[in-house]
Amino acid sequence: MASTVFYSSVQPSIFSRTHIPVPISKDSFEEFSHSINCKYYLRSNPCGQKKMVAQVKAALAEATPAPPPAALPRKKLRVLVAGGGIGGLVFALAAKRKGFDVVVFEKDISAIRGEGQYRGPIQIQSNALAALEAVDMEVAEEVMKIGCITGDRINGLVDGVSGDWYVKFDTFTPAVERGLPVTRVISRMTLQQILVRAVGEDIIMNGSNVVDFEDDGNKVTVILEDGQRYEGDLLVGADGIWSKVRKSLFGPKDATYSGYTCYTGIADFVPPDIETVGYRVFLGHKQYFVSSDVGAGKMQWYAFYNEPAGGVDGPEGKKERLLKIFGGWCENVIDLILATDEEAILRRDIYDRTPTFTWGRGRVTLLGDSVHAMQPNMGQGGCMAIEDSYQLAMDLDKAWEQSIKSRSPIDVVSCLKSYEKARRIRVAVIHGMARMAAIMASTYKAYLGVGLGPLSFLTKLKIPHPGRVGGRFFIDLAMPLMLSWVLGGNSSNLEGRMPSCRLSDKANDQLRRWFEDDDALERALGGEWFLLPSGESGLQPICLSKDENKPCIIGSSPHTDLPGISIVISSPKVSKMHARISCKDGAFFLTDLQSEHGTWITDNVGRRLRVSPNFPTRFHPSVVIDFGSEKASFRVKVMSTPPDNAAMNEESKLFQAV
Repeated sequence: MASTVFYSSVQPSIFSRTHIPVPISKDSFEEFSHSINCKYYLRSNPCGQKKMVAQVKAALAEATPAPPPAALPRKKLRVLVAGGGIGGLVFALAAKRKGFDVVVFEKDISAIRGEGQYRGPIQIQSNALAALEAVDMEVAEEVMKIGCITGDRINGLVDGVSGDWYVKFDTFTPAVERGLPVTRVISRMTLQQILVRAVGEDIIMNGSNVVDFEDDGNKVTVILEDGQRYEGDLLVGADGIWSKVRKSLFGPKDATYSGYTCYTGIADFVPPDIETVGYRVFLGHKQYFVSSDVGAGKMQWYAFYNEPAGGVDGPEGKKERLLKIFGGWCENVIDLILATDEEAILRRDIYDRTPTFTWGRGRVTLLGDSVHAMQPNMGQGGCMAIEDSYQLAMDLDKAWEQSIKSRSPIDVVSCLKSYEKARRIRVAVIHGMARMAAIMASTYKAYLGVGLGPLSFLTKLKIPHPGRVGGRFFIDLAMPLMLSWVLGGNSSNLEGRMPSCRLSDKANDQLRRWFEDDDALERALGGEWFLLPSGESGLQPICLSKDENKPCIIGSSPHTDLPGISIVISSPKVSKMHARISCKDGAFFLTDLQSEHGTWITDNVGRRLRVSPNFPTRFHPSVVIDFGSEKASFRVKVMSTPPDNAAMNEESKLFQAV
């Protein structure tokens, strides 16, 4: 099976290095690099969902991970870490690999400080995966083996109501051009378990909540909630957005409310475009919705709604409220909400912290959310914590080497300042991008009149909003540059990590075409096409044939003498031979056969048009087709599994109400 080169902008051939740690003695190891001539290839046949599930199960079923590299000789510097979340554990692992004595204090290692239940899987983008490789290659390999790849597919922004693409993101090319891993999504709990095993439970003091510290200039002492005290040479506050270390450093200061509450859930749902789309952001006015494949037949979603903090849901529950808030939005959004159980939907208000010029003082510094908690719109909050962790461990190691050369005590204070200086600008820029992304996602207006109150009638004219047109032009120009810098802008700072491509990090050979052609993307949809009855008409779903030689003949009486599939619709305004639906190259066409009352198509923005007689008319998912009248009305839907009658009735009533 031949593979083809991605496209011309990708370097056709570079040298990739596969790192093979070979034990030499008890205390050290040697790393050999085997150079291979490598091209970036694209897979010809995308893996099915079942295969993805099998890969995840196989990865989880592997008994014991390979033993980590032997530790370097212990350096006489004791590092205290407050917080055993993702950032704290990655830093502890990085410091341990550099040979430092590390102690992690965590209130409850099993709960990820309570955030895991609200935030579900975490996106580890290319920049963070590369930093993780630089910290510990074997841990990075395990994360990438278990994680679900989303960066090898189409990602981007769509109109929340119509579902039409607004802007598509290419996260694959910036990664492979720089020799970086492709973005993955992984369960937070799974990621934490991997890190805990690598760090070592002997290093983690579970059930230890740091509430304060004392820095006398020579040593720093942490004070736990139960009154116990532990001394070290420096303290790293990695205890999240409500950091007690930060509070002790700079005094109490409220986090900034974003203006949005967030509902989130994970649905057992496989959309028909699972092989072509990784994640989407559905844009709207003062609300937006995000969906992402997380593997194993599940989809994660976030629903953001503009309202004051501290709100409480009414007796109807979260699911019912969401269906009202997003009523009238495209079926991609509605399907995910309907597929999620009420008890699986969680809610939290979104806060962040504006990065400050000063991250620490004396022998104490901060890392991750404790100093620069971000809104989730860029998917970079955890990624920045991983980058912080690598940078701090590297600067500590350099300071230690300098102290050995100069035969003087290590200058901890200068080392921490160096770390803060190295991270400050990059973090601030990405933090600002996350805030801007929220503004853009929630102020999007498809048509003139949206959000104008008395002038909202203008939306019926379907005049494109000037901001939408101008915004798309700007994003088309700026997005490639922004993604290249965000995903690859830190790669040159990763000492010891050689740019490399993975045979597993492949994209479909049609990816470039999907970016450029919405029609090709639609033709690549998996699943079956159905006509689902609208309202309570008593009609049955119709499965459309993809066989080009077997069109569907619609009429009020059977036509078994004609080639194809005869479908009878008993309705007063359906002619004996009313219409024909045929398939050609993966696209469906509707032909009116000179019916008396006509055949009508209502598109996804509400425009109703009559189909010309004897002329094939292309139709798309989500449109509504009326055969003669609205009493014989069907909505076009592509589904991975046959429709469930109960779910179909619930969904039909919802769209009918809208």
